[in-house]
Amino acid sequence: MAEISASLTARTRFVDVPGRRLAYRTIGSGKPIVLCVRFRGTMDAWDPLFLDSLASQGFQVTVFDYSGLGQSTGDPTYQPAALARDAIDLITALDLSSVIIGGWSVGGIAAQLVMTMAPQLVSHTVLIGTTPPGHLVKPGEALFYTLAKRENDFDDFVSLFFEPTSAESTEAARRSANRLAARKLDISPEVPWQWAGAQLGDGPKNPVFPVDAVLQALKSTRIPVLHIGGDHDIVFPVENWYALNNQLPTLHLVTFPRAGHGPQLQYPQASARHIAAFVDTQA
Repeated sequence: MAEISASLTARTRFVDVPGRRLAYRTIGSGKPIVLCVRFRGTMDAWDPLFLDSLASQGFQVTVFDYSGLGQSTGDPTYQPAALARDAIDLITALDLSSVIIGGWSVGGIAAQLVMTMAPQLVSHTVLIGTTPPGHLVKPGEALFYTLAKRENDFDDFVSLFFEPTSAESTEAARRSANRLAARKLDISPEVPWQWAGAQLGDGPKNPVFPVDAVLQALKSTRIPVLHIGGDHDIVFPVENWYALNNQLPTLHLVTFPRAGHGPQLQYPQASARHIAAFVDTQA
């Protein structure tokens, strides 16, 4: 990481949107990329090295807290359409255009909805460790539902976002955890795990994202779509994207080895470079 991390020192700002106030942070300059965060995540769940690397690639990077979570006001929910509305309202309030909409995990579901609901705002879609809409060839693992419903320690962090059978991945988890802990001031309150766990249900669902309109949009869109995944994602297995590969005309797939649900945590700089190359070559 650079000696002075822009993401660690970025000031939280606030913008009023209909019925609530959204907290966000922006670093860098250039083409805007807006990132929707994972389940139980706030702005502080994004690895600083990943964000700094995106900024160094010439992007204006914006992260935010969903309504009612972190430092944002409003009613909390994990309904994907509401998360997408947060992103659309933020993009509109900040007067951004030709945006790269990105999302990790449930944030990737929200990003797909943004692309479907407001394609006029979006130039590219970048998805990380998320699920496509419709029936899945491989559902997630029950382990996720156990871990997601309790307070997590480092071992849980490894199991959720990395590959615990790999020493290399576990060491990458330690480095990422240290970077995530480096922000000391202006931290968003954690999402209460008891509340979040109650939103999940009892186990893996198939489909997770039963919205045919989004599947049809992915099949017909001209917006370039990139999915970055790990080869062992216990939440949203990457195999479900490969099953659709020949049906989605703008889909690009990057899969990291010995990696889990947080590939950009394990490979922050490589992920940023892949995103930059994708945006640069898929105009």
